[in-house]
Amino acid sequence: MIRTGPVPPALSIVVPALNEAAVIDATLQALQPLRARGIELVLADGGSHDGTAARAAPWVDAVTLAPRGRALQMNAGAARARGDALLFLHADTRLPPCADACVLQALAGGACWGRFDVRIEGRPWMLRVVAASMNLRSRLTGIATGDQAIFVTRTAFERVGGFPLQPLMEDVEISKRLKRQGRPACLRQRVLTSGRRWEQRGVWRTIVLMWRLRWRYWRGESAARLAEAYR
Repeated sequence: MIRTGPVPPALSIVVPALNEAAVIDATLQALQPLRARGIELVLADGGSHDGTAARAAPWVDAVTLAPRGRALQMNAGAARARGDALLFLHADTRLPPCADACVLQALAGGACWGRFDVRIEGRPWMLRVVAASMNLRSRLTGIATGDQAIFVTRTAFERVGGFPLQPLMEDVEISKRLKRQGRPACLRQRVLTSGRRWEQRGVWRTIVLMWRLRWRYWRGESAARLAEAYR
């Protein structure tokens, strides 16, 4: 863990990225008001070959290089970050303007981790149903997805050993481990995430695929095997 400076920031935002040059500028520029309020931004690059890290450098406090894989990258970003709390943000997801205050208030209120509600950007009307289902399911189960911008105190993050080193379902697995520390704070403020994954594969096809993968994971199938199916 690298810590510099006498007073760590209250919150660090870790953005894992791989070949996200097309969206990384807009994502990081949208975070600059939070950065101006003292929130630390860390980009964890997984070996991009499209200039993502170089494009991000002016907009973040640190760029760290990590082996490819979202869990590996987020753990590397967390190790580089100095904040007492961590928020993990996908490169194609936007936070609400009040995100920092919402997170810190939730953690000050006794939660050790949590997530936001999500809205999915895209033309298909079914994406609104998908987002509503994700938010409801998360409230009922206490399981968060990476699209919902998971946040956690550093103490709780280190207590569960960070993200598990698996190629898929790392968000589901860390949620299960964090639930043992306490129920998540399910914030009603919404993050906006890109619907490109659903639109590229087809909304219904993606829904069915993800439910099948979750079912197989629940049944005990390995994350490595599920990652092959996902690809």
